[in-house]
Amino acid sequence: MKKLIYLFALSISFLACEGPQGPPGLPGSDGGLFVASAFEIEINFNAANNYEYIENYGFDVYPSDVVMVYISWETDNGQDIWRALPQTTYFNEGTLIYNFDFTQDDVRFFLDGDIDFSILASEWTQNQVFRVVVIPADNVDGLDLNNYNNVIESLNIQSLKAQ
Repeated sequence: MKKLIYLFALSISFLACEGPQGPPGLPGSDGGLFVASAFEIEINFNAANNYEYIENYGFDVYPSDVVMVYISWETDNGQDIWRALPQTTYFNEGTLIYNFDFTQDDVRFFLDGDIDFSILASEWTQNQVFRVVVIPADNVDGLDLNNYNNVIESLNIQSLKAQ
């Protein structure tokens, strides 16, 4: 009989486990899932902009966040192929490097290398498409950041905002 009363009291205590709602989660999180922000941008590099372009995010980026940039490198059977920056190309005249850096406020895209950028054909400087992914630091461990598709799938990014 004591066992039966004990089991009854125990089952009631599990049914009555309700309390006030806990405090809200950290900024940038959604029910324990960190939300990554991403956008796509098309850039023309030229002497007038010193072969660089700076873009403000338009959303909060925290000091611990990591920013990755990918360039649309080629298309295969209608499928875009993305490569992580920096990306290097070799010419007889020298080396071209697509590169980036970032702060908490913006991301800077720039051409680097020892080639004279003014001799590059427009295919290397005009209409260059980049994708920027801001990754909360908690999501970086074990993630292959060089693989664009892996990053997008792991962070569950459904669509990209145009900048």
